[in-house]
Amino acid sequence: MKGSFLSRGILIDLVIFDSSVIIDDLRSPRHRERLQSVNGAVRVSSVVLAELWRGAATPSDRKFLSALARNHPILTPTQKNWLESGEILANIRADQGFEPHKLRALHFDVLIALTARSYGARLITTNRTDFELINRYREIKLEVW
Repeated sequence: MKGSFLSRGILIDLVIFDSSVIIDDLRSPRHRERLQSVNGAVRVSSVVLAELWRGAATPSDRKFLSALARNHPILTPTQKNWLESGEILANIRADQGFEPHKLRALHFDVLIALTARSYGARLITTNRTDFELINRYREIKLEVW
């Protein structure tokens, strides 16, 4: 079954957290219980890691990100994901009339969504607006907190 893997005879769903959830958790404990009770095998998007590294300002931020990458398998967009992301963004531009700066800001989210979709993983985010928009163009397993 796509999006799941077998561990000790049990099918386990894959989960990817968007950077918005991780950043929220680092700033306040509001998602702590939900994070700890998520059912599924956590995978990390290389795009999410890139976003988080871009904003890592302190040694503790960098230590956290190193541990995150070390402790969870990393999923990276494929060539197909990159090409499809351009098509989706072109359709969004045509339909929504977004300016280039908004499309650039949305590009990483499209790549995160397509990577999750490729693996059949559930994507958990607090960024309702952007990911629900993306979901209209390519259906993903989306959970908004």
